[in-house]
Amino acid sequence: MGRIRGLPARVAVLLAVLVTVLAAGLGCQPSGGERAEAPGGSAPTPSEDGSSAAPPVLAVKIDNVPEARPATGLGAADLVVVEPVEGGLSRLIALFGAQRPPVVGPVRSARETDLDLLPQFGHPALAYSGAAPELLPRLDDAPLDAVRPEQLPGAFFRGEDRPLPHNLYVRPADLPPGAPWAQQSRPRVGPAPAGGEPRESAQVDYRAASTGFTWSPQEHRWLVSMDGAPAVTTDGGRLGAGTVVLQQVEIRDSQLSDSKGSVTPHAQTVGSGRAVVLRDGQAFDARWSRPSPEAPTAYTTASGEPLPFAPGQVWVALTDRL
Repeated sequence: MGRIRGLPARVAVLLAVLVTVLAAGLGCQPSGGERAEAPGGSAPTPSEDGSSAAPPVLAVKIDNVPEARPATGLGAADLVVVEPVEGGLSRLIALFGAQRPPVVGPVRSARETDLDLLPQFGHPALAYSGAAPELLPRLDDAPLDAVRPEQLPGAFFRGEDRPLPHNLYVRPADLPPGAPWAQQSRPRVGPAPAGGEPRESAQVDYRAASTGFTWSPQEHRWLVSMDGAPAVTTDGGRLGAGTVVLQQVEIRDSQLSDSKGSVTPHAQTVGSGRAVVLRDGQAFDARWSRPSPEAPTAYTTASGEPLPFAPGQVWVALTDRL
């Protein structure tokens, strides 16, 4: 379902729990149909010991087909997860902490993968637009404050800059705040460990989509590309990550399908497996482990040593092949 290109598979490393940073302010320009644009910002670095007050967590499902790009608000997320969906395409889950942009989108539907993935962060709010009918009761019963447009119409609006269904946006200030970010899954930031191998780029390939990461020594971050083109936001900024996690998971067909009848893939994020961690222009082999939906994902060496992330946004790409 997903395949990594250009990555070595050696070295022992350390790594621990996910997520990192955030910031950026985006504004919206209201009009008859509102346009989701605004100036950008810079991301602050989380505390190294994770001791500061935990912010509330908001997750937003982001459309990621070419017609939906560029996104709005994505540069302000602490964590962005790339997950496979129907037709060999991908979709994004953006998680926001204390600082939230005024507008995020375009918003799309939830998937079964989200039900497994999100409980590790505590009891987050989730903004999404629809889901398979069989999935809606499960979302309502999950440890989430799940909100879709028909439940809170004032928080969502349609933009004028692109066609349906790729023009739905949400105002985070009008959503439930979500519970505080679970302490055990908050970021650990620290120096890079020994043992990394120099790496300039990596790419995760799905059947009809790809996400690439290229190390920029000048910006000291991994610049993100989608389907071979630079990934930018409506604030004009290139997306980039301080840390990238390429996480090998089991991806199987679920019993659900989309409106066109295509079977929905389910990425299994509870369990354990291999990972490749990219930071500071290096690649590290790692193991990931998450014993239950409520447990955080830990990344370790074979000896079980945790590895802190680099400062900056974190991207996690779910794939079934490294």
